[in-house]
Amino acid sequence: MTASRTPDVVVFDYGFGNVRSAQRALERAGARVEITGDYDAAMKADGLLVPGVGAFAACMRGLRAARGDWVVERRLSGGRPVLGICVGMQVLFDEGIEQGERAEGLAEWPGAVDRLRAETVPHMGWNTVERPEGSRLFAGVPDDERFYFVHSYAAHSWQLEVTNPRIAAPLVSWTTHGEPFVAAVENGPLWATQFHPEKSGDAGARLLTNWIETL
Repeated sequence: MTASRTPDVVVFDYGFGNVRSAQRALERAGARVEITGDYDAAMKADGLLVPGVGAFAACMRGLRAARGDWVVERRLSGGRPVLGICVGMQVLFDEGIEQGERAEGLAEWPGAVDRLRAETVPHMGWNTVERPEGSRLFAGVPDDERFYFVHSYAAHSWQLEVTNPRIAAPLVSWTTHGEPFVAAVENGPLWATQFHPEKSGDAGARLLTNWIETL
């Protein structure tokens, strides 16, 4: 992003997500933001944010009804940036498992999202994140900063292996509630966070700015 250009971001509205808070946070971070479920607008935008609140299966039904699965696939096949937040991150995995029921995800990453194994569920509150060296998402964010989580399910393992030396391996960040789980991923044009950057104060604002600067 340059000083003379304001990138366009679509917050994809498919009925599941805190779209207004995401819009305000992105605007403060320097983007021009539209909330819409329109396929063409989502395809043309410089960046696409996929929010998500609620049950995995219900979010997937909403995404498919709005053609969100096609939007994400086609944007990524063209190297166009996508950011997933909370359940918007979870649906990027192969499947979600809730109360023994399996629902297919977008399958951008292998593996399953299932219930947190902790004494207290949901995980609601602030937590630090262990991020890898070279992270662009967390650039300029002190290691001891905390981010806001509110969820009952997560990906407990990372299964994507990159064997081609010409392709950069994804950068995976972790946190712990009961046991470790994936807190964020940077995978080419596809970035995602389990926590809510739009609710994480200055640290979350910096993350959104870092993403916008890649558009």
